[in-house]
Amino acid sequence: MTKVPKYWSKAKKYLSKKDKIMSKLIKNYQSPSETILTSRRDIFFSLCKSIIGQQISVAAADSVFLKFKVKCKNKINAKTVSKLTFSQIKKCGLSRQKVLGIKSLANQILDKSFNPRLLNKMSDEDAINYLSKLRQIGRWSAEMILLFTYNRSNIWPIQDIGLLRAISKNYKKKYLPPDKFVNLLNKRFSPYCSVATWYLWRSIDPKPIQY
Repeated sequence: MTKVPKYWSKAKKYLSKKDKIMSKLIKNYQSPSETILTSRRDIFFSLCKSIIGQQISVAAADSVFLKFKVKCKNKINAKTVSKLTFSQIKKCGLSRQKVLGIKSLANQILDKSFNPRLLNKMSDEDAINYLSKLRQIGRWSAEMILLFTYNRSNIWPIQDIGLLRAISKNYKKKYLPPDKFVNLLNKRFSPYCSVATWYLWRSIDPKPIQY
């Protein structure tokens, strides 16, 4: 894991001044042992984990990923995965589409048709569009990569059920919260929507997820 994002402390102060509820959330989850967003800086690892975790519970995803990790002999990289057969990966508990997505990703990394380094110079929206061209990677998965792997500061994943549930809970809105209100929060929390998202997530699940 890398260090805490440089903007984190500044973001907490900014958000606390902008929104009373966010200020309360930040105080509630602030302690010497506070878990903060960090990154592995390993996009292949993170993309594989994202694909595996699609449309299944966190517990199920963790179980499948552990089997996948063992199958890769703890070396989750494009070269290792490219040598595994379709059947070997599928036996870890993955669907056909997920196996194809992971195999395609490995091949694109190796033949350099997908170049992660280009993401560093892209805007958030351009990076989302670039990542979304990968098989099995949609907007939500792309946003998770930008948030967890690249620690982008202003990601607001409005397709994320957890975020929408947290907004409904903390701001006393019906589920699903109105688009107008979600967009209002987006403007209020910008340019630190990623940090706001993190604390909203913590309000419904104290245990953080890592990609």
